[in-house]
Amino acid sequence: MRRRLAIVVLLALALPPAALAKGVFHPEEEFDQHPWIPIHLGSLDLSVTKAVAYLWLGAIVTMILGITLMRRRTGGDPKDITRRQTFGEFVYDIAQTQVAEQGLPSKAIGRWFPYVASLMLFIFVVNLLGFIPLPLSDEKFHLFGLALPTLGIYAATSSLSVMLSLALLTFIFTHVEGIRYNGPVRYFKSWIPEVPKVMLPLIVPLEILGQFMRLISLSVRLFANMLAGHMLILTFIGLIFVLENVLLAVVAVPAAIAFYLFEVVIVVGIQAFIFAALSAIYIGSAIEPEH
Repeated sequence: MRRRLAIVVLLALALPPAALAKGVFHPEEEFDQHPWIPIHLGSLDLSVTKAVAYLWLGAIVTMILGITLMRRRTGGDPKDITRRQTFGEFVYDIAQTQVAEQGLPSKAIGRWFPYVASLMLFIFVVNLLGFIPLPLSDEKFHLFGLALPTLGIYAATSSLSVMLSLALLTFIFTHVEGIRYNGPVRYFKSWIPEVPKVMLPLIVPLEILGQFMRLISLSVRLFANMLAGHMLILTFIGLIFVLENVLLAVVAVPAAIAFYLFEVVIVVGIQAFIFAALSAIYIGSAIEPEH
């Protein structure tokens, strides 16, 4: 079977239409942000784009999920427990035991559990929406004289500006809480490790740089994973049209489906969990510094 598949692929690549590669395909254009509703305040661009629309939709779905799953009381009889309640308890348990309690000190859980739990659920929803074909595309098709958007997949978390904004929230909360609990002198002094004084001119700048590197560790990880996943899916599908050979669908479509399922089943949930868990760890380490 493997030999036959290899022969089919080689024949498909060897056919003249494939060799000529007449088609043109730019998957990176799917991530361009074109203003839908231009809004400019001086030099500040607040235009509504595709990423903004996905964030609005993600916020609405997150609130609906939170109200539906978390604001229902479980009955005393185990038979009264529904699948919705079971799933809600499962999400709540992960947010509490695996995220909040692992990263936050006990005295800060009551204050910061809502933030890290909401962050995990919101990122999970936005990631998942990015793999559902929705009519929120920049491309249009005409039907009965109306210009309607085509179906497409796009993740707002594949935009670096979105992820930097979320990471900046955690960054600000981290240092505000560190100063609030420890005072500015004790908190900033905790950045300086116990090393010989002669090494301080080298160590202190590295410690300060390490604090700002947390912005990159939070934002770029999720941004790169979501961007790469969508690019791979679009590239495999686009190969069929670029090489103008339908036989490539034998390989391209299963490969695209495999990457799609991998992203939906594994990456979507894991990346939301990691972002929330790191946020809890950073805030917790500022409240109770190691040094």
